[in-house]
Amino acid sequence: MSLKEIRLKRGKEESLDRFHPWVFSGAISEPLPTDLEEGETVTVYAHDGRLIGTGHFQIGSIAVRILEFGSAAPGDDFFEKRLSDALRLRKALGLARPDNNAYRLVHGEGDFLPGLVVDIYGCTAVIQAHSPGMHFARMKVAESLVRLADLGVRNVYYKSETTLPYKAHLDPQNTYLIGDFETSVATENGLQFNIDWLRGQKTGFFLDQRDNRELLGSYSRGRRVLNMFCYTGGFSVYAMKGGAIQVDSVDSSEKAITLTDANIELNFPGQSVHRSYAVDAFKFLDNMEKNAYDLIILDPPAFAKHRSALRNALRGYQRINARAFEKIAPGGIVFTFSCSQAVSREQFRLAVFSAAAQSRRRIRILHQLTQPADHPVNIYHPEGEYLKGLVLYVE
Repeated sequence: MSLKEIRLKRGKEESLDRFHPWVFSGAISEPLPTDLEEGETVTVYAHDGRLIGTGHFQIGSIAVRILEFGSAAPGDDFFEKRLSDALRLRKALGLARPDNNAYRLVHGEGDFLPGLVVDIYGCTAVIQAHSPGMHFARMKVAESLVRLADLGVRNVYYKSETTLPYKAHLDPQNTYLIGDFETSVATENGLQFNIDWLRGQKTGFFLDQRDNRELLGSYSRGRRVLNMFCYTGGFSVYAMKGGAIQVDSVDSSEKAITLTDANIELNFPGQSVHRSYAVDAFKFLDNMEKNAYDLIILDPPAFAKHRSALRNALRGYQRINARAFEKIAPGGIVFTFSCSQAVSREQFRLAVFSAAAQSRRRIRILHQLTQPADHPVNIYHPEGEYLKGLVLYVE
């Protein structure tokens, strides 16, 4: 069966010739095939008739996500090959091991599977589709995951109700595609975590902070630690492992605090170091006493999911960092992050700089942080880099 064709306007193939995997709607020469449907696989041609590649079509700003450049269309073994490549990289990184069975297997464009995220939690894979094409391919992906013998996945959960474009009218259902519930406990660097992929944010856990959590642990000995926007308490668990003498976790969500407490108890039963607070983070920072903490983690949810919210987001980052700088004890350390893709590294750093200037304290950068290696960035797709962080020493 031949694929429908999309032709570009003159000069609009330049980014694709540099292997950027997105075709924007404004680059397409009208008219589109009248029977073209969301998620359909199409071939993309330059204005002069030269074949550029094959990808998934969707309605919206990003009209096509390229799966394969050149003349070779994706074959029946396309997903199995790409997933095998992704697993090979994770094994080379040493992520799949007895004391670490939680990691990202597929990071969209970074693993040449645009619109697809796959996270591994032991024997369960959690799939998220960000495009209609990947939604329709979900069973192929699930079956390919189970066939990868070295992966050890028996259960595949599909969680895309909130990630697919609403204009597509796909009505996705979060459900097990293969297998069923076995256990919700996964291991990261020897620590255990309850993962709530049924009701939790994203796929249930923020795997992108694994390396930064470990770094946090190395700074925690003898310190009083405040973990703001704690979600499931990942940073809190690592702080306790690192020898913190006090760890306080704050989140506005009661469910998040319950999960944080469960993760603390799972790793440190009967401890007396940790306290948790289900309160608004901004109010907590405004009302807390000066010098109460000498290590503060600021890892808020995305303040700007779209560029239209950028100005308010930057004000939010400046406000929370200013409060931390003003109130942290002398010689304190701040781990501060932005996971907003709409906020550039330079914009985030400027917001933190403005907060530092407002606090009028001497502050030095110790580390500049990003996402870990299992969240790779396709060199031709810089949009895949989203996590930005700084570790700061406050005199």
